[in-house]
Amino acid sequence: MTRYAMALGALVLAATAARAGENDKEPTAAQKGHKALTETAFIPAFWTQQALPNAWKQWGAKEKPAVYDAAVLERYGLHPAPYPNGGLPMGLRKASRIIAPGLGVDCMLCHGGSILGKSYIGLGNSTLDIQSLFEELAKADGLTGKLPFTFSNVRGTTEAGGFGVYLLGFRNADLTLRAPRKELGLHDDMCEDVPAWWLMKKKKTIYYTGATDSRSVRTLMQFMMHPLTMPKDFEKHEAAFRDISAYLTQMEPPKYPFAIDKDKAAKGEALFRMNCATCHGTYGEKWSYPNKVIALKDIGTDPKRHAGIELAYGEEYSESWFGKENPPKPLRATAGYQAPPLDGVWATAPYLHNGSVPTLDGVLNSKARPNLYTRSFKTDEADYDKVKVGWKVTEVSAPPDAKLAPIEQRKVYDTSKPGRGNGGHTYGDKLTPEERAQVIEYLKTL
Repeated sequence: MTRYAMALGALVLAATAARAGENDKEPTAAQKGHKALTETAFIPAFWTQQALPNAWKQWGAKEKPAVYDAAVLERYGLHPAPYPNGGLPMGLRKASRIIAPGLGVDCMLCHGGSILGKSYIGLGNSTLDIQSLFEELAKADGLTGKLPFTFSNVRGTTEAGGFGVYLLGFRNADLTLRAPRKELGLHDDMCEDVPAWWLMKKKKTIYYTGATDSRSVRTLMQFMMHPLTMPKDFEKHEAAFRDISAYLTQMEPPKYPFAIDKDKAAKGEALFRMNCATCHGTYGEKWSYPNKVIALKDIGTDPKRHAGIELAYGEEYSESWFGKENPPKPLRATAGYQAPPLDGVWATAPYLHNGSVPTLDGVLNSKARPNLYTRSFKTDEADYDKVKVGWKVTEVSAPPDAKLAPIEQRKVYDTSKPGRGNGGHTYGDKLTPEERAQVIEYLKTL
């Protein structure tokens, strides 16, 4: 054998050994979390396997749409899964259903969104109509479709807090089922926008009110309170959710994909540090985040979400399995709303905790906020406003006709309705139009 052949053989052996070493390497907690999040059905199915194929029969259509998968996405505000998902959109998942396979949901129903036509895990789903999805798939299975409370009042928002309050009422402290349901103060008019998961890495406390420890694993598991989920299932999956929590703290936001005026952004950064950083933190390699809750009297934004989670629920949660982590992570009452980090803020429209402001320009100028409007609920470049940064909207002169189908009524955001006020956060009003444009240019860089 020549020296060349011997050297080549040694290189091949070394490369093979290196690849074997990589394959033998234990996956990180974050990697395991991503796998669990995208591959595991943590709760039983809600519907049969035929519910989605037959859903069109509830749409008032004479025949099944020719491109049915696309019609489903548009109807319910769902998005293609950027991971293998059995042909289903993000948020839907094949799951067990008592005696046969069925169709269920997972976290990405609300926490899987799209911006510029691209799907992202962890981006809030600002187009979802969860009300229609649950009503119509139930009807497709031959049920009434009547929901126990309102799941969504306006498209792109959910009554997420109401879900937690309603479902915990059916559980004892050890998560065994109880009946009748304990009343814990259910409110379904809070209109919650879905925050981005990548903000978790900076936060010490979460929820819009900063009500609990951001590293709580069990709080992520509240959606598992499906009536057929047994207490042992929560214990079984807690380790997986610990990995999911690790994955959430490793997430990065998408970068703004269009041109940025660097000089303008530099001026905006100086203005941001003077006017915004006290609450929202600083950015870059040596970032800071104050984890600050702003009192309602100071922030002035709609108070419904703050009042909508009552003390009775907080006490029940804190005394249950959810609040008894090691160490315990109870819910706590706060004076207002937590000012969030702004990483990837360009991608997270609409804004404020209730999604009442469609653009960053409106966040910084309360007088420019539309009061009654609709939008396409598509996420392509044509639907995105690069100047105001957020969703393009169409203002309307009157509320939707009560005779319109509810799915159409939910497409109109009426800021005069409970939980949907767009007032408050007037800190940018004192800036000139030029200064606001500079701050917005800087925010594109985060």
